[in-house]
Amino acid sequence: MEYVARVPGPPLDRYIDDLYCLTGTPRHRRMDVPPMPSGHLFLNLGDPVVLRDSDPATAPEAMADGWFMGVWTRRFTVEYPSAVRVVGVHFKPWGLSPFIGAPASELRDRWAPVDDLWQRSVDTIRNRVGETDCAATALQALEEELLARLAAPTRSLGLVRYAARHLEAVHGAVPIAALAEATGVSGKHLIDQFRFHVGVTPKRVARIYRFSRLILSVDARRPVDWSALAHRAGYFDQAHFGKEFKAFTGRTPSEFLDLRRRLPAEPDFPPDAGPMPAG
Repeated sequence: MEYVARVPGPPLDRYIDDLYCLTGTPRHRRMDVPPMPSGHLFLNLGDPVVLRDSDPATAPEAMADGWFMGVWTRRFTVEYPSAVRVVGVHFKPWGLSPFIGAPASELRDRWAPVDDLWQRSVDTIRNRVGETDCAATALQALEEELLARLAAPTRSLGLVRYAARHLEAVHGAVPIAALAEATGVSGKHLIDQFRFHVGVTPKRVARIYRFSRLILSVDARRPVDWSALAHRAGYFDQAHFGKEFKAFTGRTPSEFLDLRRRLPAEPDFPPDAGPMPAG
Protein backbone atom coordinates (compact mmCIF):
# COMPACT_ATOMS: atom_id res chain seq x y z
CA MET A 1 0.00 0.00 0.00
CA GLU A 2 1.00 3.62 -0.43
CA TYR A 3 0.91 5.97 2.55
CA VAL A 4 0.97 9.71 1.80
CA ALA A 5 0.85 12.03 4.82
CA ARG A 6 1.21 15.68 5.66
CA VAL A 7 1.17 17.75 8.82
CA PRO A 8 -1.60 20.37 8.64
CA GLY A 9 -0.85 24.05 9.01
CA PRO A 10 -1.68 26.19 12.06
CA PRO A 11 -3.84 26.05 14.06
CA LEU A 12 -4.70 22.44 13.19
CA ASP A 13 -1.16 21.29 13.94
CA ARG A 14 -1.85 21.93 17.64
CA TYR A 15 -4.40 19.10 17.59
CA ILE A 16 -3.42 16.80 14.72
CA ASP A 17 -0.28 14.77 14.06
CA ASP A 18 -1.00 14.16 10.38
CA LEU A 19 -3.56 13.76 7.63
CA TYR A 20 -3.00 10.81 5.32
CA CYS A 21 -4.13 8.77 2.33
CA LEU A 22 -3.78 4.98 2.46
CA THR A 23 -4.32 3.27 -0.88
CA GLY A 24 -3.53 0.03 -2.65
CA THR A 25 -3.34 -3.68 -1.89
CA PRO A 26 -2.56 -4.50 1.75
CA ARG A 27 0.34 -6.84 2.51
CA HIS A 28 -1.74 -8.23 5.38
CA ARG A 29 -5.54 -8.16 5.32
CA ARG A 30 -5.89 -8.33 9.12
CA MET A 31 -3.87 -6.17 11.51
CA ASP A 32 -3.92 -6.09 15.32
CA VAL A 33 -3.58 -2.53 16.62
CA PRO A 34 -2.28 -2.05 20.19
CA PRO A 35 -3.16 1.04 22.24
CA MET A 36 -1.54 4.16 20.85
CA PRO A 37 -1.79 7.77 22.11
CA SER A 38 -4.07 9.00 19.35
CA GLY A 39 -7.67 9.51 18.29
CA HIS A 40 -8.69 8.93 14.68
CA LEU A 41 -11.01 9.97 11.89
CA PHE A 42 -11.36 7.68 8.89
CA LEU A 43 -13.15 8.38 5.61
CA ASN A 44 -13.50 5.17 3.65
CA LEU A 45 -13.59 5.72 -0.12
CA GLY A 46 -13.46 2.01 -1.02
CA ASP A 47 -15.03 -1.26 0.12
CA PRO A 48 -16.00 -1.70 3.80
CA VAL A 49 -13.33 -2.06 6.48
CA VAL A 50 -14.21 -4.48 9.30
CA LEU A 51 -13.34 -3.52 12.89
CA ARG A 52 -13.10 -6.14 15.63
CA ASP A 53 -12.77 -5.29 19.31
CA SER A 54 -10.61 -7.62 21.43
CA ASP A 55 -13.51 -7.59 23.88
CA PRO A 56 -15.61 -10.57 22.68
CA ALA A 57 -18.78 -8.90 23.98
CA THR A 58 -18.53 -6.31 21.19
CA ALA A 59 -19.73 -7.42 17.77
CA PRO A 60 -17.51 -6.67 14.73
CA GLU A 61 -18.72 -3.93 12.45
CA ALA A 62 -18.22 -3.24 8.74
CA MET A 63 -17.55 0.48 8.21
CA ALA A 64 -18.46 1.59 4.70
CA ASP A 65 -18.45 5.37 5.08
CA GLY A 66 -16.54 7.11 7.84
CA TRP A 67 -15.97 6.73 11.54
CA PHE A 68 -14.33 8.33 14.56
CA MET A 69 -12.30 6.41 17.10
CA GLY A 70 -11.18 7.70 20.47
CA VAL A 71 -8.11 6.67 22.45
CA TRP A 72 -8.08 2.89 22.89
CA THR A 73 -6.86 1.17 26.04
CA ARG A 74 -6.85 -2.33 24.55
CA ARG A 75 -6.07 -3.80 21.15
CA PHE A 76 -8.48 -4.05 18.25
CA THR A 77 -8.27 -5.63 14.80
CA VAL A 78 -8.67 -3.98 11.39
CA GLU A 79 -9.67 -6.21 8.48
CA TYR A 80 -8.96 -4.48 5.17
CA PRO A 81 -10.68 -5.19 1.85
CA SER A 82 -8.56 -6.45 -1.06
CA ALA A 83 -8.12 -2.87 -2.27
CA VAL A 84 -7.85 -0.05 0.25
CA ARG A 85 -8.71 3.60 -0.23
CA VAL A 86 -8.90 5.47 3.06
CA VAL A 87 -8.30 9.10 3.99
CA GLY A 88 -7.61 9.61 7.68
CA VAL A 89 -6.56 11.84 10.54
CA HIS A 90 -4.27 11.01 13.46
CA PHE A 91 -5.29 13.33 16.29
CA LYS A 92 -3.01 14.11 19.20
CA PRO A 93 -4.35 12.62 22.45
CA TRP A 94 -6.11 15.88 23.34
CA GLY A 95 -6.95 16.79 19.75
CA LEU A 96 -10.28 15.11 19.13
CA SER A 97 -12.54 17.00 21.54
CA PRO A 98 -12.48 20.42 19.72
CA PHE A 99 -13.95 18.73 16.63
CA ILE A 100 -16.68 16.45 17.98
CA GLY A 101 -18.71 18.70 20.30
CA ALA A 102 -18.85 15.99 22.97
CA PRO A 103 -16.64 14.62 25.76
CA ALA A 104 -13.85 12.45 24.33
CA SER A 105 -14.75 9.83 26.95
CA GLU A 106 -17.77 8.96 24.79
CA LEU A 107 -15.34 7.53 22.21
CA ARG A 108 -13.03 5.68 24.60
CA ASP A 109 -12.50 2.13 23.29
CA ARG A 110 -15.16 2.50 20.63
CA TRP A 111 -15.83 3.63 17.10
CA ALA A 112 -18.74 5.79 15.97
CA PRO A 113 -20.01 6.66 12.47
CA VAL A 114 -19.11 10.18 11.44
CA ASP A 115 -22.78 11.09 11.03
CA ASP A 116 -23.37 10.35 14.72
CA LEU A 117 -21.21 13.38 15.53
CA TRP A 118 -21.30 15.44 12.33
CA GLN A 119 -24.97 15.01 11.43
CA ARG A 120 -25.75 14.15 7.81
CA SER A 121 -22.37 15.24 6.55
CA VAL A 122 -20.26 12.17 5.78
CA ASP A 123 -21.48 11.72 2.18
CA THR A 124 -20.80 15.38 1.39
CA ILE A 125 -17.29 15.15 2.86
CA ARG A 126 -16.52 11.83 1.16
CA ASN A 127 -17.68 13.16 -2.19
CA ARG A 128 -15.51 16.25 -1.83
CA VAL A 129 -12.42 14.35 -0.66
CA GLY A 130 -12.92 11.41 -2.97
CA GLU A 131 -13.58 13.25 -6.23
CA THR A 132 -9.86 13.34 -6.98
CA ASP A 133 -7.20 10.66 -7.27
CA CYS A 134 -4.57 13.17 -6.18
CA ALA A 135 -3.57 12.63 -2.54
CA ALA A 136 -2.44 16.23 -2.10
CA THR A 137 -5.80 17.59 -3.29
CA ALA A 138 -7.75 15.14 -1.10
CA LEU A 139 -5.72 16.06 1.98
CA GLN A 140 -6.18 19.76 1.26
CA ALA A 141 -9.95 19.26 1.09
CA LEU A 142 -9.90 17.33 4.37
CA GLU A 143 -7.80 20.03 6.04
CA GLU A 144 -10.29 22.71 4.98
CA GLU A 145 -13.17 20.65 6.39
CA LEU A 146 -11.40 20.20 9.72
CA LEU A 147 -10.52 23.88 9.93
CA ALA A 148 -14.17 24.78 9.42
CA ARG A 149 -15.20 22.44 12.26
CA LEU A 150 -12.54 23.43 14.81
CA ALA A 151 -14.10 24.92 17.94
CA ALA A 152 -12.38 27.71 19.86
CA PRO A 153 -9.87 26.27 22.35
CA THR A 154 -10.79 26.44 26.02
CA ARG A 155 -8.57 27.07 29.01
CA SER A 156 -9.08 23.50 30.20
CA LEU A 157 -7.94 22.14 26.83
CA GLY A 158 -4.78 24.23 27.15
CA LEU A 159 -4.14 22.65 30.55
CA VAL A 160 -4.57 19.13 29.18
CA ARG A 161 -2.40 19.88 26.15
CA TYR A 162 0.41 21.17 28.40
CA ALA A 163 0.22 18.14 30.69
CA ALA A 164 -0.07 15.61 27.87
CA ARG A 165 2.90 17.10 26.00
CA HIS A 166 4.94 16.64 29.17
CA LEU A 167 3.83 13.00 29.40
CA GLU A 168 4.88 12.55 25.78
CA ALA A 169 8.29 14.14 26.37
CA VAL A 170 9.10 11.81 29.27
CA HIS A 171 7.36 8.76 27.73
CA GLY A 172 4.91 8.61 30.61
CA ALA A 173 7.63 8.41 33.26
CA VAL A 174 6.25 10.93 35.76
CA PRO A 175 4.02 10.43 38.81
CA ILE A 176 0.58 11.89 38.21
CA ALA A 177 0.75 13.76 41.54
CA ALA A 178 3.91 15.49 40.31
CA LEU A 179 2.23 16.25 36.97
CA ALA A 180 -0.73 17.85 38.73
CA GLU A 181 1.60 19.90 40.92
CA ALA A 182 3.52 21.11 37.88
CA THR A 183 0.29 22.29 36.24
CA GLY A 184 -0.92 24.03 39.40
CA VAL A 185 -4.20 22.13 39.74
CA SER A 186 -5.48 19.33 41.94
CA GLY A 187 -5.08 15.73 40.87
CA LYS A 188 -8.86 15.34 40.66
CA HIS A 189 -9.23 18.38 38.42
CA LEU A 190 -6.49 17.12 36.11
CA ILE A 191 -8.11 13.68 35.91
CA ASP A 192 -11.53 15.19 35.16
CA GLN A 193 -10.13 17.36 32.36
CA PHE A 194 -8.22 14.45 30.83
CA ARG A 195 -11.36 12.35 30.82
CA PHE A 196 -13.23 15.13 29.01
CA HIS A 197 -10.60 16.11 26.44
CA VAL A 198 -8.66 12.83 25.99
CA GLY A 199 -11.20 10.26 27.11
CA VAL A 200 -8.94 8.54 29.65
CA THR A 201 -7.05 9.49 32.80
CA PRO A 202 -3.50 10.91 32.72
CA LYS A 203 -2.28 7.67 34.31
CA ARG A 204 -3.72 5.71 31.40
CA VAL A 205 -2.12 8.10 28.90
CA ALA A 206 1.21 7.62 30.69
CA ARG A 207 0.86 3.82 30.38
CA ILE A 208 0.13 4.08 26.67
CA TYR A 209 3.11 6.38 26.05
CA ARG A 210 5.35 4.02 28.01
CA PHE A 211 4.17 1.01 26.03
CA SER A 212 4.37 2.75 22.66
CA ARG A 213 7.97 3.75 23.41
CA LEU A 214 8.83 0.13 24.10
CA ILE A 215 7.02 -1.45 21.16
CA LEU A 216 8.47 1.04 18.67
CA SER A 217 12.00 0.41 19.99
CA VAL A 218 11.97 -3.33 19.26
CA ASP A 219 14.30 -4.32 16.42
CA ALA A 220 13.32 -7.88 15.56
CA ARG A 221 16.34 -8.25 13.25
CA ARG A 222 18.63 -8.43 16.28
CA PRO A 223 18.63 -10.22 19.64
CA VAL A 224 16.23 -8.46 22.02
CA ASP A 225 17.01 -7.92 25.69
CA TRP A 226 13.46 -7.55 26.96
CA SER A 227 14.57 -6.75 30.51
CA ALA A 228 16.72 -3.85 29.32
CA LEU A 229 14.04 -2.54 26.95
CA ALA A 230 11.38 -2.77 29.64
CA HIS A 231 13.57 -0.99 32.20
CA ARG A 232 14.45 1.76 29.73
CA ALA A 233 10.75 2.26 29.00
CA GLY A 234 10.00 2.64 32.71
CA TYR A 235 8.85 -0.86 33.68
CA PHE A 236 10.48 -1.88 36.95
CA ASP A 237 8.40 -4.99 37.58
CA GLN A 238 8.93 -7.76 35.00
CA ALA A 239 5.71 -9.53 35.92
CA HIS A 240 3.74 -6.31 35.36
CA PHE A 241 5.56 -5.73 32.07
CA GLY A 242 4.69 -9.21 30.80
CA LYS A 243 1.05 -8.86 31.84
CA GLU A 244 0.66 -5.45 30.19
CA PHE A 245 2.44 -6.59 27.03
CA LYS A 246 0.03 -9.52 26.66
CA ALA A 247 -2.98 -7.31 27.39
CA PHE A 248 -1.92 -4.70 24.81
CA THR A 249 -0.82 -7.04 22.00
CA GLY A 250 -2.52 -10.37 22.67
CA ARG A 251 0.92 -12.00 22.65
CA THR A 252 3.83 -12.64 24.97
CA PRO A 253 7.08 -10.80 24.15
CA SER A 254 8.57 -13.97 22.64
CA GLU A 255 5.44 -14.61 20.54
CA PHE A 256 5.50 -11.00 19.33
CA LEU A 257 9.18 -11.30 18.39
CA ASP A 258 8.55 -14.53 16.48
CA LEU A 259 5.72 -12.86 14.57
CA ARG A 260 7.83 -9.82 13.67
CA ARG A 261 10.65 -12.04 12.43
CA ARG A 262 8.32 -14.06 10.23
CA LEU A 263 6.31 -11.04 9.08
CA PRO A 264 8.52 -7.95 9.48
CA ALA A 265 7.22 -4.42 9.45
CA GLU A 266 7.80 -2.53 6.23
CA PRO A 267 10.57 0.07 6.76
CA ASP A 268 9.44 3.72 6.71
CA PHE A 269 5.79 2.70 6.46
CA PRO A 270 3.97 4.18 9.51
CA PRO A 271 0.93 1.86 9.38
CA ASP A 272 3.30 -1.05 10.13
CA ALA A 273 5.15 0.63 13.01
CA GLY A 274 2.85 -0.28 15.89
CA PRO A 275 0.18 -2.57 14.36
CA MET A 276 1.07 -6.19 13.64
CA PRO A 277 -0.33 -8.89 11.35
CA ALA A 278 -3.18 -10.75 13.02
CA GLY A 279 -2.20 -14.01 11.35
